[in-house]
Amino acid sequence: MTQKNKAIVCIVCSAFCFALMNCCVRLAGELPTIQKSFFRNFIAFIAAAIILLSGDFKTKPHLSDIPYLFVRSAAGTVGILCNFYAIDHMTSIADASMLNKMSPFFAIVFSLLILKEKPKLFQMLCVVAAFIGSLFIIKPSFDFSATLPAVTGLCGGIGAGLAYTFVRILSGRGVKGAWIVMIFSAFSCMVALPWIITDYHPMSIKQLLIMLGAGLAATGGQFSITAAYSYAPAKEISVFDYSQIIFAAMLGYIFFSQIPDVFSILGYVIICGASVVMFIMGKREN
Repeated sequence: MTQKNKAIVCIVCSAFCFALMNCCVRLAGELPTIQKSFFRNFIAFIAAAIILLSGDFKTKPHLSDIPYLFVRSAAGTVGILCNFYAIDHMTSIADASMLNKMSPFFAIVFSLLILKEKPKLFQMLCVVAAFIGSLFIIKPSFDFSATLPAVTGLCGGIGAGLAYTFVRILSGRGVKGAWIVMIFSAFSCMVALPWIITDYHPMSIKQLLIMLGAGLAATGGQFSITAAYSYAPAKEISVFDYSQIIFAAMLGYIFFSQIPDVFSILGYVIICGASVVMFIMGKREN
């Protein structure tokens, strides 16, 4: 199997895992967003630590990698908190997932700002088209209670785009995926810990099991997407990440009887269409 095919398999697996994670987050009910994020990241931390202790622990990142790991961890933490808030407060988990999937387009913007990689004209047009598509999902209005979760979900996509830009940088510097996941998960847990200590909400057995499921799904998704971006650049595989919307819509219908409205579906088509155009044009240039 070629490196690119491995990347495609990994990114589709991550899409399903993250869709399942989002479903579990919603199923967990009325728990604080930051408490949900803590359990999600704590399980990922344990899994990454076990993998490192079983063989890769000696391949530590260098001191020069720390700034990149810090930015990846901080951006990823913001992305998770915003995404979880959107999942809990938006009508449809598919809408929340779609806004989070704006990350590849923001990765192009961050590549320009951080890596000084000048995007092609068609890439910038696709970024603009994707942003327009996101407005159909957000549906800006004077109803602040409805608009805030959607805007927060878009901010989650921005955080994820920045995080994955630095995943690519770190992979290029030879940092193992397990180290990236463990450090990110530890950072997120430490950020959440003060709130957990001062404002912990007791969970039922059902909620605990659901959050364990969310953590396991997130762990699978995190390792899969980290592997995907280490096998191939985002411009070659990002289009396959949009399979998460199909998984999210299916799970939303099965568990919550959610059906996206016409405007949301139009937004999906525009964003996915922009991603497909970017993918095809990128292939032609190679």
